[in-house]
Order: sequence, then structure tokens, then C-alpha cells
Amino acid sequence: MSRAGYVPLGERMATASEPLLRTLVRLPLLRWFFNTLGRFAISGRGAVVLVPYAWLLLFFAIPFVIVLKISLADQVIAQPPYTALVQWTEDTYLQIKLNLGNYLFLVQDALYWKAYLNSVKIAFISAFVCLLIGYPMAYAMARAEESWRNVLLMLVVLPFWTSFLLRVYAWIGILNNTGLINNWLIAAGIIDEPITMIRTNFAVYIGIVYSYLPFMILPLYSTLEKLDNTLLEAAADLGCRPFEAFLTITLPLSMPGVVAGFSLVFIPALGEFVIPDLLGGKDSLMIGHVLWDEFFANRAWPVASAVAIAMLTLVLLLMAGQRKLEEKAETAA
Repeated sequence: MSRAGYVPLGERMATASEPLLRTLVRLPLLRWFFNTLGRFAISGRGAVVLVPYAWLLLFFAIPFVIVLKISLADQVIAQPPYTALVQWTEDTYLQIKLNLGNYLFLVQDALYWKAYLNSVKIAFISAFVCLLIGYPMAYAMARAEESWRNVLLMLVVLPFWTSFLLRVYAWIGILNNTGLINNWLIAAGIIDEPITMIRTNFAVYIGIVYSYLPFMILPLYSTLEKLDNTLLEAAADLGCRPFEAFLTITLPLSMPGVVAGFSLVFIPALGEFVIPDLLGGKDSLMIGHVLWDEFFANRAWPVASAVAIAMLTLVLLLMAGQRKLEEKAETAA
């Protein structure tokens, strides 16, 4: 076939699918669906946008309202272990009881605010370490030959093919007193006794950095790959040294990826439960573990719900701050 007579694959697929689409539109269910959309003045684009909004309403907004309702209730020994917010009294009055003491209890008890602060500290340090490790890796991937980039991307994503829980358990065997690292150090004559690494903050940092490092690399790589290399060539022609060009050109232009990657690591690490529970010790208390204990060990659902709402509020504030930083980074770029 000559180049002049070549039809792109997308156009050929669209032409071939037209009879199928005409047949589907004639189906009674789809005809009723489109008629309903037209009755409510909803376009096809609006229907497409409606799907994720319905998903968020069903799996985020409604559960959030339920948890908020429980956080304002009183704890009782019953099933469910909390009181109703709205109930009829004997005089047929509608009584609404909102208990704000659950939120005051979070401030008064040092366990909760210390767990929040410790969670923020561990999440921030872990995200910063991921940035220090992930930025050079993403930079090297973006500067590699195009034939190698897909291979390098696959190697970054490859750990996700294995269960998250199994990967965390593997670190128990590596960091244990009789694990791989201690056995190697003893065999090499570097140490005489095993180093305690498991059940420490060090093990928690290792687990979080290892687990969430791809979330830092991927947005950084996506940003660095789009950078115009001619800017660096122009800087070199003007006598700018490589490191100076990196600080003045590459780093500022990659700030959207830095902010996105930092947030993708920091926010989920803030509420992490599995890694501190399996690798951490008493000093590694994070708010996710406190939330688990309140729900399942103490059965204090109102207090646990207040903990969850407070944590979610903190995450929403961080996401709003992330959005502001991304807008500033994009404007500066």
C-alpha cells in the first residue's frame, strides 16, 4: 500500500466499529439510558464525568459521612457499640445528641497527638529519603537511550507484581538477628554479635522507602523526560557548568514531579499500618496502629472514628497544600 493511500489505525478501527455502535444504540436498555440522559439535559461528556463522581460518592463521601456520624456518638456496650445521634423521646420530641468529647479526648490524651506527630515525622523522613534515592534514578532513566527506558520502567514497576505483604515479610528475614545481613556481617568478621535492626524505627524507614520508592520515581521520570535538552545545551554554550545548569534549569523545571512524588509517598505513609506493625517496635507507634487498636481491640468506635476523621482532615489539608505547590511550580516552569 502506498503512503498516500495509508489510513491510520485509529480511523480504520472507528470506521469498523460504526455498525456495532449503531446496533448497540438500538438496544432497549441503552435507548432508555440515552433518553434518560436527554431528559435531564446530560450530554455524553457529562455522562462520562458522572461515572467517577458517582464512584467517589459511593465509596468516599457516603463512608465519610457514616464515620463522621459515629465520631459524634457516645460509646456503649452494645451492638453496634455507639449510640444513635437522632432519636425520639417519650414526649414525641426529636432529640439530636452530638458528642464532641471524642475530639477533645484526642487533644487531652498524649497517646494520640504523639502518634500523629510520630506519623508525620516518619512519613516526612521516608518521603525525603525516597526523594534522595529516586531523583538520581529517575534522572538516569530520563537520560537513558529510548530503547532502554521501557525496560527500566518495567524494573521499577516489577515489585508491584509481588504481594505487598510478602515483600514486607521478606524484610523481616533480611533484618532479623539471624537474618541475611547479620549472617553476612558475622561471616565477614565485621561484627561479633548481631545488630538489632528489626523492631526499630530503622526497619520502619527501610520498609516504607522500599515499598513507596516507585511512587517517587514514576512522577519524577514523567517530568524529567519532558524537559527540553536544548536548554541544557544552550546553558553549556554560555559557559554554565553541568552542576550549575542542573541547579538553575533541571531542578526548577522538575519541581512539579518533586511535589507530586513527595505527596504520593508522604500521604499513604502517614497512615501506614502494616509496615510499623511487622517491622517496628514500641517507638514506632503510628496513627494507623492506634486506629486499629481502637476499632478492634478496645471496640471504641466513636474515638476511633474521631481519629480517622482527624487524620483524613490532615490529609485533605496536605493535598490542598500540594495542589498550591504544584500550581506555583507549574507557573514558575
